Formats: sequence, structure tokens, C-alpha cells
Amino acid sequence: MNTNNNVYTVIYTTVIVVVVAALLAFVSQSLKGKQDANEKADTISQMLTAAGYATKAELGKLGNAAVLDKYAEEIDKAFVINLEGQQIREIPIGRNEIEVYSPKALKRQNYNIKGGPNKTGEAELPVFLFKNGRTVVPIYGAGLWGPIWGYISFNPDLATIGGAYFDHESETAGLGAKIKDDPSFQAEFVGEVADFRNANVFDIVKGGAPKDAEGKSVVDNKIDAITGATMTSNGLDAAIDTWLAAYANYFLGAVPADAKHKCECAACPCGDACPCDCHCPEKTEPGCNCPGCECAACDGNIHNAEEE
Repeated sequence: MNTNNNVYTVIYTTVIVVVVAALLAFVSQSLKGKQDANEKADTISQMLTAAGYATKAELGKLGNAAVLDKYAEEIDKAFVINLEGQQIREIPIGRNEIEVYSPKALKRQNYNIKGGPNKTGEAELPVFLFKNGRTVVPIYGAGLWGPIWGYISFNPDLATIGGAYFDHESETAGLGAKIKDDPSFQAEFVGEVADFRNANVFDIVKGGAPKDAEGKSVVDNKIDAITGATMTSNGLDAAIDTWLAAYANYFLGAVPADAKHKCECAACPCGDACPCDCHCPEKTEPGCNCPGCECAACDGNIHNAEEE
């Protein structure tokens, strides 16, 4: 065969491409099981971190099997709801049948929440209830350079944030990547209150969230944005609003009676169903036996009392 003609070159090139493609496909398929196991363990680690069981670094040292063991030990129940807040199916939680929502699965549900041409069906939103009393839900959206996602946990009142963990695909190191790498940013969420009665459920505020006279963060539904990472902060803010608003019907309808706060202040519209966990600076309203409430869920009225 003449190795210098065009036919030989085309055949040779085609054979090489086919062989290399086959090898890559074989390697990819061979590693798929391990990749899926790593992704599942990583997702579970993020949920356990948000739920307050350990830090992501601590869980990362355990290994995949131990992380799944921990999840199976601490999860109480998990299920999927629709946008009306109704449970539509259970999520398996047994040690050998654990089901999680990968970033790809969250991306599909993000389309379903928003609607539009990319919608593939009705939104199916996962809810994870842990034995420490915290409820964990995911969020998903777009950062500056790619997708961002994460998990937020709520205390039994289903309004106060107990913890959060966020991840990303390709945000800028030292700036947008701080949503994952900076524990102090994630810690800002702890103790803040989600306003499920408002379409703007939570705010990441450029220029600083409200502070009290001592410079401490006020308990509300706002935290500080990351300096130098405006687009990532805006993307995370939008993702949190979109997803928590989608969960609003569930959270507003699922608060246990013994976790609600009883309000005796005439200025507070929430009455016995007030979800706020905050305190007013002074007693100024008739019937107010706590200091008044600055929680956004009280629509700007500043008086709320906890159940005695």
C-alpha cells in the first residue's frame, strides 16, 4: 500500500480516531460506578454539613462508606413535594437504597420551577428531615462562570436557618469561590430568618446587611454579599429566592404547633402562627410581653412574643 497517498492518510486517521474513542468510552464506563459513588457521597456530605452534623472537611476524611452510614443513621425521612407543598412520593433512605439529587437532577428541577421551553415536567422538590430536628432543602442556579448549588437547613420552626453549604463548578478562586471555600460566609446564614410570605424570601445584600448599634448583624432575612464577587452573590441570591419561594407552600403549612411563636402584640399580624424567632428592643405596645419583632415575616411590624 502506498503510504503517501490521501486514501491511506484518511484510513489511518479514521482507525486511530475510532480506537481512541473506543478506549475513552471503555475507561469512562469503567469509572462510572466510582464517579457516581463519589458524587453521591459528596452530595450527602453537603447535606450533613448544612444540617450541622460536621464540617465538609471532617466528612471528607471519613470515606464514602462512612458518609453513607452517617446519613442512614441520622436521616429521619425524605420525600418529594410539588409546588403546592403536597407530598407526592417518598425518597428511599435505607443504607443500601439511598437516593439523592445530583447537581444534574437539581438543574432539571430548576427548569421545572421556572417554566419555559426547558421545562420537562412538573417541579419535584426534595425535602430531607434529620433526627436533630432540622429540615434540609437544596438550591440551584447560575453563578458568574457556571452553575452553583447547595443546601440550606431550617430549625423546627421552619423559618430560622440552622446551617448552609454551597458549591460551584467554576467560580473565581478567592472571590466567587468563597461561597464554598469560606466557612465564615456560610456561617452568616445561621440564625437568620427566611421570609416565606414574600417572593423575595432571602437577600444577599451588596454594601452590607443591617447592623445594630454594636455593629452586629440584625436577625432578619439578609446577609452581606461577598466583596469583589457581585455576580456570584447575585446568582446565589437569585437561586435561593427561586428555590425557597418554590418551597413556600410547604414551609408555611408544615410548621409544628409547638414550634410556632405566640404573638400577643396588637401590631403583629401573625397572631398565634407567627414564625419569628426574634426580640424587640423595648415593650411599647399593649399586650406585648416580649420586646418587638423586626422579622420580615411580620411585614414591618415590630412586636412579637414567644410562646411562654
